[in-house]
Amino acid sequence: MRTNRMISGLALLLIWGAPAFAQDRIGEVSTTWRMMSPNDKVVVERYDDPKVENAACYISRAETGGWSGAMGFAEDPSRFSIACRAVGPLRFKDKIAQDEDGEVVFSEDTSFFFKELRVTRFLDTERNVLVYLVWSTRLIDGSPYNAISVVPIN
Repeated sequence: MRTNRMISGLALLLIWGAPAFAQDRIGEVSTTWRMMSPNDKVVVERYDDPKVENAACYISRAETGGWSGAMGFAEDPSRFSIACRAVGPLRFKDKIAQDEDGEVVFSEDTSFFFKELRVTRFLDTERNVLVYLVWSTRLIDGSPYNAISVVPIN
């Protein structure tokens, strides 16, 4: 009985703590074959900006396989690519940050210990575009790997 309550509580925490940034896995390819455990992969995922209707970002990233990857203990490499597009007329649902720090619109753990993949949005008012930056964080030192994509605002 107590175990069921703990599991229910954990499930609710996971639902409440889930990011507002919608994510869908589009596909994956295996890069390393492993006989007795899951393969290493490159995955392609779609993220919809929660504040900009019809702005979609597609990210490809490496995902570590093996038993440690399957259990969530492996650290995924900080290698990724991003392509963002307007998939319809852009509509702003809320005010967009206009400062130099931008706004983190998505964050996902990529290791069990203190590493995240983040997507930050910037607004370039001079060129009238949204700039999306994908990058990685670490507890001790960040990663220099990053990629950007630009979406024109019509």
